Amino acid sequence: MELWIDIGWLVLGLTMLYFGAEWLVQGAASLALKVGLTPLVVGLTVVAFGTSAPELLVSLQANLEDPPKGGFALGNIIGSNICNIALILGVAAMIRPIPVPKDVVKRDLPIMLVVTLLFVWMLRDQTVTFIEAAILVVALITFIVVSIVGGLKAGAEAEVEGLDADDIAMAKKASPKKVLMFVGLIIIGLVVLAVGANRLIEGGVGIAKVFGVPDVIIALSLVALGTSLPELATSIVASKKKQGDIIVGNVIGSNLFNILAVIGITGVVAPLFSDELKQFDILLMVGLTFLGAIFMFTKSTLGRVEGAILLLIYFGYMAYMFVGGAV
Repeated sequence: MELWIDIGWLVLGLTMLYFGAEWLVQGAASLALKVGLTPLVVGLTVVAFGTSAPELLVSLQANLEDPPKGGFALGNIIGSNICNIALILGVAAMIRPIPVPKDVVKRDLPIMLVVTLLFVWMLRDQTVTFIEAAILVVALITFIVVSIVGGLKAGAEAEVEGLDADDIAMAKKASPKKVLMFVGLIIIGLVVLAVGANRLIEGGVGIAKVFGVPDVIIALSLVALGTSLPELATSIVASKKKQGDIIVGNVIGSNLFNILAVIGITGVVAPLFSDELKQFDILLMVGLTFLGAIFMFTKSTLGRVEGAILLLIYFGYMAYMFVGGAV
């Protein structure tokens, strides 16, 4: 009976994380557009942070448990970044080949590679200290400021995830009553995310205990997939609408924010430690990051062959964890 209750909490938590993130992104993006930020700046900052909100709240909740579940928090981010590249890019490319925007690749992709390597270096002793987390937060603030300044100088218009051209126009002309609705969406989204994160931790840890599965395995798989649902849903919709720039930007931005914001903020609140993480998981995250970068650097389009390769790696990894004796 307890197992089914834990499964119920897990499903409820995942559902609340998905809808909470959607409402938060919709409200925050609309409000930002109303106060004068361009869609490009909104996409680089508000939306990217919003889609990483599930990972942030789940990781904070886990690391503030007594005793702290640092492995759960770290596994969530490593698993989420693996999921973003292998599953999300793979599924989107299989639906429709993805054009790779050169400007984004030249600027943001190298930053993602450097940040990923920095994160791996920090994990050399299985701990992210307060100082290391503070460095990530400073890098996050720098990235946001540079993105905003660059976006304002360019003055370019871009699609905002979850908002089409009509939505953008309506947001800019919103009445005071509509603005209150945007604020309400943000508040509701945050509350739903917080409760969803709590239920997800409760269910995930309960299932892990029943089957004797380490917390970090649950975090690397089920929780990582669940907290990546907003990115997955956005990428599927964007692929069908032929908006490849949104997909690539979504993956790169999410991976950056997962490390800089989630690990940074969580580690500043309380240092992260785990002796359950395996080198294989960390190396796979790095390997997939560089494989995805190679595909994007060398191809103007991420095709179905590349998508199939990424999906095979992802499902092979899941099989390795649950069938191959990783548990």
